[in-house]
Amino acid sequence: MRYQIVNAQPLPDMPWEDRPAGCRDVAWRYSGNPIIPRDLIPSSNSIFNSAVVPFDGGYAGVFRCDDRWRRMVLHRGTSADGINWHIDHEPLQFLCDDPEIGTFLEGYDPRVCWLEDRFYVTWCNIYHGPTIGVAWTRDFDTFHQLENAFLPYNRNGVLFPRRINGNYAMMSRPSDTGHTPFGDMFYSESPDMRYWGNHRFMMAPAGGWQSKKIGAGPVPVETSEGWLLIYHGVLNSCNGFVYSAGVALLDLERPWRLIARSGPYIISPQTLYECVGDVPNVVFPCAALCDAATGRLAVYYGAADTVTALAFSYVDELIDFARDNDCA
Repeated sequence: MRYQIVNAQPLPDMPWEDRPAGCRDVAWRYSGNPIIPRDLIPSSNSIFNSAVVPFDGGYAGVFRCDDRWRRMVLHRGTSADGINWHIDHEPLQFLCDDPEIGTFLEGYDPRVCWLEDRFYVTWCNIYHGPTIGVAWTRDFDTFHQLENAFLPYNRNGVLFPRRINGNYAMMSRPSDTGHTPFGDMFYSESPDMRYWGNHRFMMAPAGGWQSKKIGAGPVPVETSEGWLLIYHGVLNSCNGFVYSAGVALLDLERPWRLIARSGPYIISPQTLYECVGDVPNVVFPCAALCDAATGRLAVYYGAADTVTALAFSYVDELIDFARDNDCA
């Protein structure tokens, strides 16, 4: 490898499929997609926009499983191979000292980040509007809910996997009550995972596929060149919103500063399961497994707000793609 991957573990058995013959794309889809159907559990209308991490010799995660009332609900899941999943039939329950925060209406679009000595879960938590819920677990059995990170309205809270400048660090996108007529990403820090400040502007929408709004995707990968961030962008087309994914490289110690950002997308809705569903034309990445030895990436993404799919890439190639197609 040309670029060193920092703060990652070897995952030689993680899900992987080589680039298909003749494919020139920097990211390619798993031939067995979608890996999680919409009705894997009896109560689910759809399972998508979910987070996966290595755990206990296999994989665990927190899954968005909208139920048949069409409520946005979080469930726990486990897998031996990262492809075939068992998802609990009952929604995930958080332990919380404050019922004002712990009794929230709905939760969606989770991310999971290993940080220091535990896994942190962040999600869009409906508390008088969408905000960023925060919890932690060590065993994926007991989840301890903390204070919400921000006031409503906010979405796409994604933690960095180590402290920066001595503080915890998170990306988010301030929002509103509707479908966001603005869409800038911001960086924030906290000394204790409770009080957040040092807010810094990161990125704004750009042209084409990312012209309406943007938001952080999986937990960023630390490399010798900077933080590798996969993010989503939205195009407001004549037929509605179209969600695609791109890649950016961020400064290691000042992540709000862009080193490079891809003008073209790395993946966009083109297959039937990405174009047809409850919300057509959506590719929404929320998690990525990274093998430090090879630089392989397995990216989990929601497709058409209905099912969960998998794509593959290499860290080196994504860094080069961002630099070679820089629109920052």
